[in-house]
Amino acid sequence: MTDTPTDLPDSADDFGIEQQSIKEYAEKAYLDYSMYVVSNRALPHIGDGLKPVQRRIVYAMSELGLKASAKYKKSARTVGDVIGKFHPHGDSSVYEAMVLMAQPFSYRYPLIDGQGNWGSADDPKSFAAMRYTESKLTPYADVLMTEASQGTVDWQPNFDGTLFEPVLLPARAPNILLNGTTGIAVGMATDIPPHNLTEVVSACIHMLEKPKATVSDLFAFVKGPDFPTDAEIVTPSEAIQEMYELGKGSLKMRAIYDTEQGDIIVTALPHQVSGAKVLEQIAAQMQAKKLPMVVDLRDESDHENPTRLVIVPKSNRVDVDTLMSHLFASTDLERNYRVNMNMIGTDGRPQVKNLAGIIKEWLSYRKATIGKRLNYRLEKILNRLHLLDGLLIAFLNLDEVIHLIRTEDQPKKVLMKKYELSEAQADYILDTRLRQLARLEEMKIKGEQEELARERDDIEKTLGSDARMKTLMKKELLAVIEEYGDDRRSPIVDREASIAYTEDDITTVDPITVVLSAKGWIRAAKGHDIDPESLSYKSGDNYKLSAKGKSNQSAVLLDSTGRSYSVPSRTLPSARGQGEPLTGSISPPSGATFEGLMMGAGDDLYLLATDAGYGFVARLSDMHANKKAGKNLISIPKGGQVMAPAKVDDVKDGLLISVSNDGRMLIFPISDLPVMARGKGNKIMNIPSAKLASREEFMLSAVVMKKTDALIIHAGKRHLKMKFSDLEHYFGERARRGNKLPRGFQKVDAVVVEVKA
Repeated sequence: MTDTPTDLPDSADDFGIEQQSIKEYAEKAYLDYSMYVVSNRALPHIGDGLKPVQRRIVYAMSELGLKASAKYKKSARTVGDVIGKFHPHGDSSVYEAMVLMAQPFSYRYPLIDGQGNWGSADDPKSFAAMRYTESKLTPYADVLMTEASQGTVDWQPNFDGTLFEPVLLPARAPNILLNGTTGIAVGMATDIPPHNLTEVVSACIHMLEKPKATVSDLFAFVKGPDFPTDAEIVTPSEAIQEMYELGKGSLKMRAIYDTEQGDIIVTALPHQVSGAKVLEQIAAQMQAKKLPMVVDLRDESDHENPTRLVIVPKSNRVDVDTLMSHLFASTDLERNYRVNMNMIGTDGRPQVKNLAGIIKEWLSYRKATIGKRLNYRLEKILNRLHLLDGLLIAFLNLDEVIHLIRTEDQPKKVLMKKYELSEAQADYILDTRLRQLARLEEMKIKGEQEELARERDDIEKTLGSDARMKTLMKKELLAVIEEYGDDRRSPIVDREASIAYTEDDITTVDPITVVLSAKGWIRAAKGHDIDPESLSYKSGDNYKLSAKGKSNQSAVLLDSTGRSYSVPSRTLPSARGQGEPLTGSISPPSGATFEGLMMGAGDDLYLLATDAGYGFVARLSDMHANKKAGKNLISIPKGGQVMAPAKVDDVKDGLLISVSNDGRMLIFPISDLPVMARGKGNKIMNIPSAKLASREEFMLSAVVMKKTDALIIHAGKRHLKMKFSDLEHYFGERARRGNKLPRGFQKVDAVVVEVKA
């Protein structure tokens, strides 16, 4: 057994180990990661409008000499340089970022000129591998790189500290707005749309001249985003201006179409919309029989016509504009774009900025960049003038200088002491070639001195004057417009909102008869001339209710609890079968039975009543229910029951005939009852509550007739037919008990109105 060591440390601190709780460590680690993603990966900088990977790609290509005038080089060479020197991540992520900057349908002003397969608008991810494609920078990339070698760039060590890379590129135009970008960071995202160079730079010039310009002022120049497609922006101008005011909002783009010999030709699609996907979406609707007015689709796109989608309508009677409005609403022919102008500002912090804020901040960045460039040039001029001053002294004392050089062991020190030269001047004199000692060179030196002195004075004046600096900035911005400006591609147009077809729009309107069985099975038969009682029913089931209407109307049902339901008739099964249970479409209370089935126009009127003697007139549109559980329509008094609805054809001159089970009949104008959306209604017939509770007396029937109709009373095997002239004895005020019917007809079974043809 070994002895236990006695010299062990008492705690982890004695080992130099830092102790930290998992909570603190996780919080710090996640915060560090979040800040890295926000500032070094996903969000662009307002200065050059680039994310770090994009900046590194452009800089690496510049270092490889891949300017616009150079020959193409394999993309793999560029990707290798980027990941080996500046961006230690996967080659696929770098190459995809590179592809995006080369696609003319993705970038408004591409930074990379690609040769080979760089993808297509239909499938942007279909680009070839980097070993097959070649690339170089576009002329527009000079906007970012021209001044990089003129002292305008701050440098930082690369990931391993062996090289330096630019912190930002000295953009001569606000690339952040021109090409825009999208990105998802941690807890924030960015969606900046592209813009037209001429418009944005003109707005910059206006802001230079009027520093207090508002978004409203700048909106006169920047009318809206400008995508690399000819499709229309259909967002109202007021909404676009509000988007620029807030720095966030949304945009809507719509395809452009024309007609050719009756066919619809789509010639431009919204940004990043695939024509193949649009045709798939339309074809899916055709297959689902939701687009019967379209019979054929073709994709005739080629090199001459990059977008040419052909939609063939069923006939020339199809309203093309209405059809396209539906397609805009239901496919990617119209698309919404989120706008969130979130970016890293000059203070290094992410922030959503409005248009005026972006342009003002970029101009301050541009002013600082020009200041660095001018100071760098001024330093070069002063150094050169210093050397030329020393060289001129040497020319004025040429023989002595030559003699000193030939005879002295350390001519540099002697020259510096005798002629009061700096070390740099002495070195420059000693490095001068003999051929430059000709008399003519003295004149060149003086001429160069004068020219440099003029340039020095001009730079110093510019650096010391805000007005001269603004003039220079304006001049350079105008030069950018002259060199790279172009016309707007995406027109901004006022259009009506797109509207998709409803089921009713695409369903043919045919006369139908909806039939309901006693056990709640429902179906629809074509036509109005069928006999619903003669249809086939399940064993133990039989006919109960039917209603005539049209195939684009809903069947409205009324149950014994006073609830109403609506079922679209186009969803009902054919009457060739025995139907399907209503419980598949609606959810009535347990034990409820159906007492009414109605169809027709929304303004059709019906008498709704309970046998307690109450009722009201209701519009059919008020009975429709969107929920499966229906809606409360009739409030039923205690002891009462819902009666079958009665159609009201003439609310002005119609007569309400109410008959009780003990043979009393009361007639009064239907206009005495109110038109209500729901409720208990008014009293039609006076039924004593005690007799109602015992079901000794109740209202048996309530029907509506016109003066030209006849009334038929059924009692057992007997029936009594009465014309309007026979009914005078039964007229009375609403809410009375009514008068007794003739002897033999006081046990009424049914009351029927015979309509005179």
